Amino acid sequence: MTKRLTLCADDFAQSGSISAGILQLIDAGRLSATSAFSQSPHWPELAGELKARAERVDVGLHFNLTHPFDAPVKPLSHWLMKSQLRQLSLATLRDEALTQIDRFADHFGRLPDFVDGHQHVHALPVIRDALFDAILRRWQQDPLPYLRSPDRLGHPGDNRLKALVLRSVCTNFDDQARERGFATSPWFGGMYSLNPQADFPGLMQAWLAKIPDRALIMCHPGLPAADASDPIAASRSREFDYLAGDAFAQQCLKRRVCIARFQPDPVATA
Repeated sequence: MTKRLTLCADDFAQSGSISAGILQLIDAGRLSATSAFSQSPHWPELAGELKARAERVDVGLHFNLTHPFDAPVKPLSHWLMKSQLRQLSLATLRDEALTQIDRFADHFGRLPDFVDGHQHVHALPVIRDALFDAILRRWQQDPLPYLRSPDRLGHPGDNRLKALVLRSVCTNFDDQARERGFATSPWFGGMYSLNPQADFPGLMQAWLAKIPDRALIMCHPGLPAADASDPIAASRSREFDYLAGDAFAQQCLKRRVCIARFQPDPVATA
């Protein structure tokens, strides 16, 4: 049986080189989704590039609280601690989510197909409630966007401790999202150290062997760039090279994996 995989490139619009790499992979049929930083100064000029490809790829909002663009941000450690202690302002976070949703729509011409989060902040306690609220305020007529569920992580990649922490801090996100009518994927993957020495081809082969139908895997490709502000720039080019190459296509054929846009579970949405 053919297994449908939503392969999603994160961080669109973070930089020109990242975005160009993602666009090339979309054109080659190697990606079926990408999530964009609507806060980025590059988003207004790049949104049209994605809109021209919107029939081939899901385009989502990469909700951000940790990557600095035009405003100061708090590190991930701040959000991890404060969310677990429930010491965050729901109203402030909801307003931030609304701002990012609106900026996405202003330049893309419509609301996003899905929402995920940079460093998975969207799934942390309190932040998730603010995001649920913001989405329900904006999606008055359209179908709700689908959401990424980090607590459905199905493979630890090359760092079991990192995987354990992610599942722990995001616990019950999938259940709470589904209770509110959001579609989610039954299996999530793509987490690893993002170290340039990591065996990304080997990890991708392991993920492809393990996934069920309708799985979602994140990736972080980009063209080579000397970008001191991007700590994973070297890993991005390695991911791009593998995803663009014949070996990845052959692995998909071997595992009977079809890279496809997200399809909700008909049973869950009936």
